[in-house]
Amino acid sequence: MNRVLMSYFATKYVRFITRIPIHDTTAGFVCYKRKVLETINFDKIKFVGYAFQIEMKFKAWKHGFNIKEVSVIFRDRTQGESKMDGSIIGEAIFGVIKMKLKGLPKQKK
Repeated sequence: MNRVLMSYFATKYVRFITRIPIHDTTAGFVCYKRKVLETINFDKIKFVGYAFQIEMKFKAWKHGFNIKEVSVIFRDRTQGESKMDGSIIGEAIFGVIKMKLKGLPKQKK
């Protein structure tokens, strides 16, 4: 339940900050069209972990690509351990604000 709640609140936070019209910004099961991947400059991707998913969706959206969501429900992990730690959470909290500010259009003089 912790993961479900964390994902829910993370998405609410990301949508509030960025105004991106996506219901699950942290979902990792994603398909991108070739044109999207050719357009995004991967040298400028800053995030890792869950925030990487957020940044990729944000950049695709900022480039004007359409985003379609299809709900997927995964089972709880039965083996292994989560890689989630405080640094990943911190990156997501503060990094999303920084990403939004960098993604704003430049003001004309």
